[in-house]
Amino acid sequence: MSQLDRVRAAFAAQGFMRTLGAALVALEPGRCEIACDFRADLTQHHGLFHAGVLTTLADNACGFAAMSMLPEDCEVLSVEFKTSFLRPGAGLAAIARGEVLKPGRTLSFCRADVHMRQPDGREALAATMLATMMAARPDAR
Repeated sequence: MSQLDRVRAAFAAQGFMRTLGAALVALEPGRCEIACDFRADLTQHHGLFHAGVLTTLADNACGFAAMSMLPEDCEVLSVEFKTSFLRPGAGLAAIARGEVLKPGRTLSFCRADVHMRQPDGREALAATMLATMMAARPDAR
């Protein structure tokens, strides 16, 4: 099984991604794109995407981008991240695009941008994340 197939399988195994209705829409070494359609049960009190949903999408986009570059016996865990919200999470869907900025044997440094798809098809940047991901072997958890 290729590393990209392992990433797809890991994404499919995440119950929380299924709960959100998120989909893995693009994957290549060092890059990952995840989309989530707007639903009322994913909102905060103003009817916008909840910041936790946007952060989760960005975290997963970073993590799976990093995992796509690791050896086949490695998984990935978040070490730390910082999310900046640039505008409200208003739109038909949230699209998180993650990329590895600097891969490493133990730590990988990543970035994700979360765009909101608008009714006219354009995208508006709503959040950006900088994250550090750690390579982890399942037997060492």
